[in-house]
Amino acid sequence: MSAVLKSIEARFEPLALHNLEAVLSVEQRAYAHPWSRNNFVDTLASGYEAQLLLGGDTLLGYFVAMKGVDEVHLLNITVDPDYQRQGWARVMLDALSIWAKGQRADWLWLEVRVGNLRAMKVYESQGFGRVGLRKNYYPAVQGQREDAVVMSRPL
Repeated sequence: MSAVLKSIEARFEPLALHNLEAVLSVEQRAYAHPWSRNNFVDTLASGYEAQLLLGGDTLLGYFVAMKGVDEVHLLNITVDPDYQRQGWARVMLDALSIWAKGQRADWLWLEVRVGNLRAMKVYESQGFGRVGLRKNYYPAVQGQREDAVVMSRPL
């Protein structure tokens, strides 16, 4: 069941080590194969763009992106399961696009599980197109692997 925030101003805040427990809680509830604490710690140590989306004191979601030469690669975007289907992923993708343009990137890139049709629809609605397939990219159940659809969008 989704929770709805009423009359609360949403804002972005950089991910920091002191936010990590809340992020890990969301990550573990959102995914069967969540990022580990070390994935997030490495992200911060590498200086990747990592932003929290907050509604008041409530963590709605977050994204992590890596800047390349003329592109930005979205590594993780997650909306708390309690706040999904309310447009928060689109808000984060818009913020990512603004940041990427400020970095003089020409393209946004991402991978998404072939089975995550809902996410693909969101990405396509935001101008991303399917450009390739990475075989056996993601871990899956019982030691199996799942393919990833590679998507990109010009800025």
